[in-house]
Amino acid sequence: MHTHELRRSSERGQADHGWLQSRHSFSFADYHDPEQVGFSDLRVINDDRVAAGQGFGRHPHRDMEILSYVLDGALEHQDSLGNGSLIRPGDIQLMSAGTGIAHSEYNASPREPVHFLQIWIVPAVRGVTPGYQQQRFAAEDKRGKLQLILSPDGERGSLRLHQDARVYAGLFDGAERATLELGGQRHAYVHLARGVLSVNGQRLEAGDGLRIRHAERLEFADGEQAEVLVFDLRPNERPRMP
Repeated sequence: MHTHELRRSSERGQADHGWLQSRHSFSFADYHDPEQVGFSDLRVINDDRVAAGQGFGRHPHRDMEILSYVLDGALEHQDSLGNGSLIRPGDIQLMSAGTGIAHSEYNASPREPVHFLQIWIVPAVRGVTPGYQQQRFAAEDKRGKLQLILSPDGERGSLRLHQDARVYAGLFDGAERATLELGGQRHAYVHLARGVLSVNGQRLEAGDGLRIRHAERLEFADGEQAEVLVFDLRPNERPRMP
């Protein structure tokens, strides 16, 4: 039996650090809710706004797949593998922490804020060799459809993820519609990054999250400048911490 569970943007955890305004879809740092400790292998969605010239100093991670998705502005990334890059809207960055990686993230602008999502997915195995991938998906790749951006095998030009999960990004406005077939055997999580969008008839607004269990398909319609991320996940209820 499939079910839908909506969590409104206003129900998320929040943190105000002055230079950082963060909204947490799941338990993170000082925000803990035993009912919101991830969904399947999806562990973290942090909706972060970082002030001009500010950012996160170098800090370590282990055994986690970390996706950075920029909505506005530019994020400057450096890590202990020697990677340095700017991440702008349309860029997808995936860092596989594995046995250990340290990185820093700063707002690249001295004048404008940066708005981005940082997403953690628990890997299927511990102790992989740390890795870094970055790729651009143009707006036309996502316009009126779901573009695969992460997958276990890197299919259709997506980045390769160490987990049985697939992540899609889409842009929907006006009459644009799309369908994602799930076959009733998977769970899904929908995060609306901005705008307004209907998913299986459920109206979502920016920041809302929708848990879907055992759905046959997801139907996306009636978008108003909508940008959405969709997670196709294993049907287990809690993320297995590595």
